[in-house]
Amino acid sequence: MDEHRLGRSERARSVTALVAIAVAAVLTALGVLLVVAAFTEDTAIEQHTGRADADVVSVAFNRTLVRFQTPDGAEHVPSVGVLYPEALAEGQVVRVEYDQRDPDLVRVAGRGAALTILPVSTTLLAVWAVVVGLVYALRRRGPLHLRRWRPRRPRV
Repeated sequence: MDEHRLGRSERARSVTALVAIAVAAVLTALGVLLVVAAFTEDTAIEQHTGRADADVVSVAFNRTLVRFQTPDGAEHVPSVGVLYPEALAEGQVVRVEYDQRDPDLVRVAGRGAALTILPVSTTLLAVWAVVVGLVYALRRRGPLHLRRWRPRRPRV
């Protein structure tokens, strides 16, 4: 095997390792932001809680729509859907809690942000398991030379 080809192989392995680590890092950041956002929305609802019975209008993969009335008689169908919609069915009546300042921020009563921790953490665990396995497999074929990718400091 000639040196030129060996250099390409080493470079491809190190690039693959770096891309895998970068993707896992981005997914980790997104997962953490998702959990933080869920707790932030729950806090907003808990500070100005309104309660109502809501009709489940539509259940889809990306959102579940509910319709409810606030005490002022206004009817609301939040366009982003209800938070924590697991096991809801179209036509069902559920108790919801909403932010009185922003009735479009609504969740199923009794459910909270803690429900996001398990799915996010298991997803991130699986992502990192795959990345660690991939980097280990790449490393077994030889050193990855990841230090070459760092900017060199000028010698003083």
